[in-house]
Order: sequence, then structure tokens, then C-alpha cells
Amino acid sequence: MPRRCHLTGSKVQSGQNVSHSNRKSKRTFEPNLQRVHLMSDALGRQVHVRVSTRALRTVTKVGGLDAFLLGTDDTKLPPEGLSLKRDIQRALR
Repeated sequence: MPRRCHLTGSKVQSGQNVSHSNRKSKRTFEPNLQRVHLMSDALGRQVHVRVSTRALRTVTKVGGLDAFLLGTDDTKLPPEGLSLKRDIQRALR
């Protein structure tokens, strides 16, 4: 399972540690991923997703999982989030 957020798609990035003497060594910046259960009003059940803490704050600010996914453009969602959005759209029809 890749270390990627199911809602925003943020993933592991690479960079460098730079010491005081300006030596550089490779390192990775991993997103702070959490496994959470978010309630979907349209589906009427809890959805198990792996999200970053930044995405979790955004979901609460926007007003829930359904509002977040329906308000986000399809090109900005990863495959997991896109399939969840399609399920919600089907349930709302």
C-alpha cells in the first residue's frame, strides 16, 4: 500500500538534510497519514480512509466528507477519492 492520502493524493517527497557544514544527504518527507472512519451522509455509512491530517482538517472545515468530495475537481483527486466521489454521486441521484 503506497503512503498516499486517499483524499488529496499527497505522497512521500524526497529532499536533503543539510548540515551546518553544508553537507547534504538524501532524506524523505512522509505525510502524516491516519486511518480514520468518516461518516458519509449520502451513503449512510462510515467510510474507512487513509488521510493526511491536513486533509482531515479541510474535511471538517468544509462540512464533511460528502461536501469535500463533491466540491473538489476530479483532476485533483487520486483514484481512491475519485471512486468514492462516484459512489456518493450515484447515491444522491
